Amino acid sequence: MKRILSIVAALCLSATPPLASAETTATPAEKAPASAQKAPAEKKPLSSSQQRMVDCNKEAAGKKGDARSEFMRACMHGDKAGAGSQQNRMKECNKQAGDRKGDTRKAFMSECLKNK
Repeated sequence: MKRILSIVAALCLSATPPLASAETTATPAEKAPASAQKAPAEKKPLSSSQQRMVDCNKEAAGKKGDARSEFMRACMHGDKAGAGSQQNRMKECNKQAGDRKGDTRKAFMSECLKNK
């Protein structure tokens, strides 16, 4: 039993790397992979949502807490004070549709929602 334990201990110790290996003395530049050492590529243009985030952040300057959260949510969804939201357009078109029924209402609603 002692022999098995001594063999296991010897294997464990031989499997660990020495304390002063070449890897620990290497500089960070030497450790970095070749792809990280390349010159930085040209910056990609911002996507539309990233650009919208930049613009909304500029407009939100000075706002804090819940007011900023509400503003950012509306701004990122493209709602300027909620004027163009689908829900608001639907409300307005429903008011204008009045008593229309069936196909005439359907056609009117379709045209109204496209034009808003």
